[in-house]
Amino acid sequence: MINANRLDAGFLKYQSEYEQAAIDVLRSGWYVLGKQVESFEKEFADYVHSKYCVGLDNGLNALKLAFRALGIGEGDEVIVQANTYIASVMGVSMNRATPVMVETDEYFGIDPEAVEKAITDKTKAVLVVHLYGHTCRMDAITDICKRHNLKLVEDCAQSHGSTFDGQISGTFGDIGCFSFYPTKNLGAFGDAGAIVTDDEELAKKIRILRNYGSQKRYYNEVVGENSRLDEMQAALLRVKLSHMDELNEERAEIAKRYNEGIKNPLITLPPVSDRVKCVWHQYVIRCDRRDELAEYLKDKGIGTIIHYPIPPHLSQAYEYLGYKKGDFPLTEKYADTVLSIPIFNGLTREDQDMIIDTINNYR
Repeated sequence: MINANRLDAGFLKYQSEYEQAAIDVLRSGWYVLGKQVESFEKEFADYVHSKYCVGLDNGLNALKLAFRALGIGEGDEVIVQANTYIASVMGVSMNRATPVMVETDEYFGIDPEAVEKAITDKTKAVLVVHLYGHTCRMDAITDICKRHNLKLVEDCAQSHGSTFDGQISGTFGDIGCFSFYPTKNLGAFGDAGAIVTDDEELAKKIRILRNYGSQKRYYNEVVGENSRLDEMQAALLRVKLSHMDELNEERAEIAKRYNEGIKNPLITLPPVSDRVKCVWHQYVIRCDRRDELAEYLKDKGIGTIIHYPIPPHLSQAYEYLGYKKGDFPLTEKYADTVLSIPIFNGLTREDQDMIIDTINNYR
């Protein structure tokens, strides 16, 4: 069986480095907000070419604290693409702001024209999601935000190291939000996340919010929360970050083999803009008979995942927003036809060939 994803393959590649990092933390006697977190924050900020990084406990809280630090709350609207994972939308609504969903484009990113049309006097921010490792059209989005004086937040949970016109995702807006969930390109060994920003005051606010609302122990400035990145995850992330370019290149090579090898006319391959360096968090094909294809691949020993079968605007959680089926036709078409096939570090060429041949033999 070829799993849709395998986390142990990535671990085994650098096993001795991971194990040494874990032992070093255990022996240090310091497990929360210590030298490992500080070092990771500096190294990750350097990697994405941002001034500041604040380590957090997960990607959802990165989004939630980002909007809170920007002062966005009840009565405010935030525009977000309809075809994202629901956590993106939750980062808005958890602050009592209103998510205003708009259509996607042909690259699974937010449609700038739809953003422009959705702006009202209540709009305070735009949230872009760089889905599947492909950066959104950031020239158009940043232009819109500047002209309308809107905050720009980037959900980079799936785009560690992706670029648009050579600039790394997460650095176009006010705040870039990252998840380091184990399946991500830069994945931890548990939950972890971070924000990056060039705004010193925003970084300071989020550092305070993540630690019970305090800079100094027992001196609480605001009602914060416990959203800290721990030392163990930071140490393990530092190991993986040191190999990030190599790991992303491996994914790119797998994607290239898929692009060149999959020739089935029933399959639509993932589009990539020539202005984007995609980091291939997922390799997402489309097929009008998606469910049948998934069953066929399962029977042949190939695992797949659907990202995502229910768009947030059709979820029970967001019924109160009043959206209905048919509001976002392209988003809904993608939800009915997308299928993620295996792409992960450590996927062998033999397994890649089997996946290609099996897909090509589907009729």
